[in-house]
Amino acid sequence: MHREIEFAGHAVEPFRQQVDDIYGRMTARIAGDKGGDRTAQGGFHGVGVGMSLPPVSTNELAGLMETLSGSPDGRADLPMLAEELNFEVDDLFPIAETLQLLRFAEVAQGDIQLTAAGRRFADGDLEERKRLFAEHLVAYVPLAALIKRVLDERPNHRARAARFSEELEDFMSEDYAEDTLKAVVDWCRFAELFAYDEADQTFSLEDA
Repeated sequence: MHREIEFAGHAVEPFRQQVDDIYGRMTARIAGDKGGDRTAQGGFHGVGVGMSLPPVSTNELAGLMETLSGSPDGRADLPMLAEELNFEVDDLFPIAETLQLLRFAEVAQGDIQLTAAGRRFADGDLEERKRLFAEHLVAYVPLAALIKRVLDERPNHRARAARFSEELEDFMSEDYAEDTLKAVVDWCRFAELFAYDEADQTFSLEDA
């Protein structure tokens, strides 16, 4: 139930309804068949390895899951959540979209709700979180799966970042490719899926 706010002696519940309607329309583009290709739902540009990703940190992802786990059903109204967290819509939506991409949450009709996997992540210790995150990266983020497969197949288990950034630039601008690779590096480091040497700009399975 939405709170009715008084301003200059008049209720502004209609304004709240307008806000909810806007969030509902925005979340409609990232809601859809959870069994299909997440990229077909409109939340991210491109498909497969060519899907552009926002540079959302794992701290932001974990923080939102922890916040949602505080409610009995793991659900929150996005407009109210944005107010509580003091987030702008441009800050909150990439986090919510990424959680849906990773199947840790579902977003629809202006609401976000944790999935069973999202609840396990929020309730788990650090090692459980890393294991779960790694599984979901390989399953739902094509670029992460590609990098892991290339490293597994090569005898020295190493690959230059340029090998992947050049492939990304076949689908998107250089800036988007940089953001996408940065996001995957951050997520996979947390999950210990593989390592990345900033100086050499090289991926490896060493000390992942």
